[in-house]
Amino acid sequence: MEFLETLKQRHSVRAFDPKPVPSEVLERLLQQAALSPSWSNTHPYRIALATGDVLENLRSELYERFQETIKLQRGGKLAQIKGLLTRSKGIPDGDVKPVVNYPKDLQARRVECGKGLYGVLGVARNDLKARDQAMAENFRMFGAPAAAFVFVHEGVGIYSALDAGIFLQSLMLAATNEGLGTCAQGALGLFRSPLDKHFDIPKQYNLLCGVAIGYELDVPVNKFQPEKIAANELMLPKRGG
Repeated sequence: MEFLETLKQRHSVRAFDPKPVPSEVLERLLQQAALSPSWSNTHPYRIALATGDVLENLRSELYERFQETIKLQRGGKLAQIKGLLTRSKGIPDGDVKPVVNYPKDLQARRVECGKGLYGVLGVARNDLKARDQAMAENFRMFGAPAAAFVFVHEGVGIYSALDAGIFLQSLMLAATNEGLGTCAQGALGLFRSPLDKHFDIPKQYNLLCGVAIGYELDVPVNKFQPEKIAANELMLPKRGG
């Protein structure tokens, strides 16, 4: 596949065929992504690849934990305080605090994207139950047969996340080139302890996010592609010009 075609075809997939991805294909994708540049060639990130029984266990536990999170959120301050005191499984124990309130200059695009996605899913803005369920599907990895969880070294701060982002882009493009779909998921950074049960993760590596990998289903939600920002909108104007 030509590079430009690959770049254009990559999109977030939110419904996967359960058919397993051959292990040799996954290994090839990771090896290709490992060619990515990094700060001083340090590659300050590590990857936990989940498939088979490990993924099914994670899918079940993460989904259950998020259902508890929803209960706490909808239960108000008292329920949340009680959850903290009782160490509820619904209390996120991830390493990175998720973004809740977007800056005003970014909120408009976020809202536009959300409207488009929920419109395709047929979820009304005031239907909290349906919205919660749509969000919960993140923790099932949308049925994907493989998921890669990304951990970044705390010793180099923001630069480890920068390098991990370059790796993720390479991984997703490599997957597109293989005829696979992906979905990068910040939501998968909410809970770390379930991953510690299955992988030997050094303490200096913090969970950043995950990415679902698999064969794309031909369904409406996978046709949704928000309009990308134009390059000229990214460019800073020159002073005095």
